[in-house]
Amino acid sequence: MQKSANKNLNWDDLRFFLEVARAGTASAASRRLSVDYTTVARRIRSLEESLGALLFDKSRSNGFTLTVDGQHLVRHADTMEAAMEAAMAEVSGTGSALSGHVRIGCTEAFGTYFVAPHMVEFQDRYPNISIDILPVPHFVNLSRREADIAITLERPARGPYISSKLCDYRLKLYATPEYLAQHPTITCIEDLTQHRFINYVNELAFSAQLLYLDELVPGAQSTLRSTSALAQYHAVLQGRALAILPCFIADTDPRLVPVLNEELSITRQFWLSYSEDLRRLKRVTEVAQHLVLAAQANNSLLMSSS
Repeated sequence: MQKSANKNLNWDDLRFFLEVARAGTASAASRRLSVDYTTVARRIRSLEESLGALLFDKSRSNGFTLTVDGQHLVRHADTMEAAMEAAMAEVSGTGSALSGHVRIGCTEAFGTYFVAPHMVEFQDRYPNISIDILPVPHFVNLSRREADIAITLERPARGPYISSKLCDYRLKLYATPEYLAQHPTITCIEDLTQHRFINYVNELAFSAQLLYLDELVPGAQSTLRSTSALAQYHAVLQGRALAILPCFIADTDPRLVPVLNEELSITRQFWLSYSEDLRRLKRVTEVAQHLVLAAQANNSLLMSSS
């Protein structure tokens, strides 16, 4: 597309552009904006014609992928949106005027058992902010705008991100009381060689931080493995094996008890990150702050008081 910008730029087209950039498809953006697909496609085409630039590579299989020009425009459009949001909040004099959309990418177990309940609580304060929670057993990519906020096991090594440690959390070895009654007694780590474990699929683990079974119980026998922490949790409830699980899941389930409670525990961290481009978006920083305060208030759950 030849770059000969039209001065008659419709600034409202930028709102459609941002939604498509964040959603990845025009159909998803249309649902968020409560308009039809053709309206979104028309507004994107209008913006591209006004700027004289191709903003998305479009395909049936990959949806709308930002071009280099599109990536540049996202940064400026985010800044404009943040400035407008800040102005509205200042003029209205109340944070309840905040609205918009925030997408949170997080690990599967933490997203399901911690983030989701606390985001419901967040929306009691900010009912006009819609939230997407992506609890997935892999990393979300902030640079590709798969999420606005990412909660990860490791701090991003590089990139234009604002990152901070959200919390520590503890994992322990768990079993059902029925399993312990029907299998050889466990009084020390050496006794574990007589038992079977549920574990991650090592070669498919998305982070080395997940390979804690080999660290705690070298040579552990694992005949059932899964890439999903929740699958491991439901499998151990069947009373056929042991598993290392986050305490924020297992300690709340009376069907499970910790094994070698003092000897076998491991601490990991969650890191919260978002793009520097979003630091002026108050809805993003409010969500981040809510998660930080929730983690602080629930330290005993995350670190296990048992």
